[in-house]
Amino acid sequence: MSRSTVETEPESRPPAGDDHAFFGQPRGLLTLSGLEVWERFSFLGMQAILVLFFADTVAHGGMGMAAGTAASVSAAYGTLVYLVSVAGGWLADRMLGSYRAVLWGGVLIACGHYSMAVPTAAMTWTGLGLISAGTGLLKPNVATMVGKLYRTDDDRRDAGFALYYMAINIGAFAGPLITGWLGDHKGWHWGFSAAAIGMTFGLVQYVTGRRHLAGRTHAAQFALDPDAMRRAVRRIVLGLLAAAVLAVLLAAGGLLTMGRFVDLLTLISVIAPVVYFAVMFRSDRVTPEERGRLRPYVVLFLASTVFNFILFQAYSTMMLLAASNAETTILGFDFPASWYASALGAFEVGLAPFVAALWVRMGHRQPHASNKIAIGVILGGLSFLLMVLPTSGHPSDDYLMSAWWIVGSYLLLGLGDILLETSGMSATTKLAPVAFSSQTMSLWFLSLALANGIQAQTVKLYDHVSKPAYFGVNGAIAVAAGLAVIALAPWLRRTMHPVH
Repeated sequence: MSRSTVETEPESRPPAGDDHAFFGQPRGLLTLSGLEVWERFSFLGMQAILVLFFADTVAHGGMGMAAGTAASVSAAYGTLVYLVSVAGGWLADRMLGSYRAVLWGGVLIACGHYSMAVPTAAMTWTGLGLISAGTGLLKPNVATMVGKLYRTDDDRRDAGFALYYMAINIGAFAGPLITGWLGDHKGWHWGFSAAAIGMTFGLVQYVTGRRHLAGRTHAAQFALDPDAMRRAVRRIVLGLLAAAVLAVLLAAGGLLTMGRFVDLLTLISVIAPVVYFAVMFRSDRVTPEERGRLRPYVVLFLASTVFNFILFQAYSTMMLLAASNAETTILGFDFPASWYASALGAFEVGLAPFVAALWVRMGHRQPHASNKIAIGVILGGLSFLLMVLPTSGHPSDDYLMSAWWIVGSYLLLGLGDILLETSGMSATTKLAPVAFSSQTMSLWFLSLALANGIQAQTVKLYDHVSKPAYFGVNGAIAVAAGLAVIALAPWLRRTMHPVH
């Protein structure tokens, strides 16, 4: 199907009157935001207890891993999730179309969480694999569909992404509360069950609200011709089968250990974005003007990597720190350590409307996207530097810090996340070459894969260096990276047109 056919097809346009129906935003933003509420409820609800499940004793229903190993394996899972997003973007652009990619991704995620509800190690790993595949299909394509609701020059775009990100964090807030309580009081697999039910709710509201979505046509915008489509399907199926058989044989022979698998994912997370940028820079489908906009995008990609290296540790090292060295009582109320993860979502839900309103009020006077991203990276670094204070000066590891230290750290991290992710996703939809629209959003998620890949290696040091050194060095690197982006601001403003 040609591009012009897709763009003019009546089914791909929302009903009249939808353009300002949701707080001045397109009605389709409500449908996509509603899906993300439940997807993040399930994904981050599960992730808030995943590292604790890995580190818990077998007798208590856990996997019995050391703290550093548990954090590393959890990060490797995150790496796999975002690596698969590249395939998800390609499948949407060339085979499925965005609507069906998101739909089937949600189905796989739900199946994965239902699998993890079964209390066996085999079903745990099966579930994580299904969730990885499903999230790779869903995440980049939902964000792409949000971008399609707006014209490139629409000043509501950044505010719309801020509201969308607020919805994400409603799920991020509620998920750990439910899964954390169930995991602490009923068992880890009860928490995984709640995640499964949440994703099911998300799929139902997505399907019922599909008429409000722009570009919801079933056809891919740049679909392969029928012969190429059949060859691609055959190669994908054979490739997946070959990879599965090879993995089983290597594992049976003792050559594919968990540690080696983590290292392999880190290596792939480094290579994949380099290869992907090279493909896009050299593609005949990318015009010289689009190629010029990809150069500053490399800087945004690296900034996202640095920030998300800090952010994802809110669900690994920070969660382990909370479980071992932080009070789990506020104003006399006891709570599971996993509830700290909800603080991050709560801050982002509370702050996002104010950020969105500020950008709308400022209009064209708002800070350039690169400066928003730079400030976000700096705030992420400061969130780790703050943790140097309560972890310093203790001769042993049996101390307990006040809950407010971690809450304060998450406040800085949450504000930084709003600034970076909303501006980054919005800039991605503007800078993306037309022929790589979904795949460029996948490239943005590759920065998350790279962040997790690096984290999978560095968190191994968590048990072997002092906590002030661990948090201090990582935080200082992030602050330095944010300052570097600010220094590049004049060049970024010149080269990122039409981003402002």
